[in-house]
Amino acid sequence: MYRSLILAGAVVLAATACSSAPIAGIQPIDGVVSGQCHTDMVLGAAGLAASPATVERARVDSDSLHVQTVRDGTRQPATPASATSGGDRLTIHVGRNNAITALRCG
Repeated sequence: MYRSLILAGAVVLAATACSSAPIAGIQPIDGVVSGQCHTDMVLGAAGLAASPATVERARVDSDSLHVQTVRDGTRQPATPASATSGGDRLTIHVGRNNAITALRCG
């Protein structure tokens, strides 16, 4: 009987040790978000899943104050030069499978 209790305790301890720690607040590398959106630092997010952590990381890395996700079923064309910077909002286009298809400012 004691063996099964010890085994159960060891399994519970091992399971809790494997759980991941919650993501700490995402902070910009230089400590400041300027509020002027720039997509050049977040183009690598295209193709990633649009999880809340990925969306927030993209917002911070683009120096945007706000982020907006837009669902669309088609792949967006390459980002035009006029949409790579400007404004305080990052717009993330998300496809049917929840993958980021495009990132734009404004």
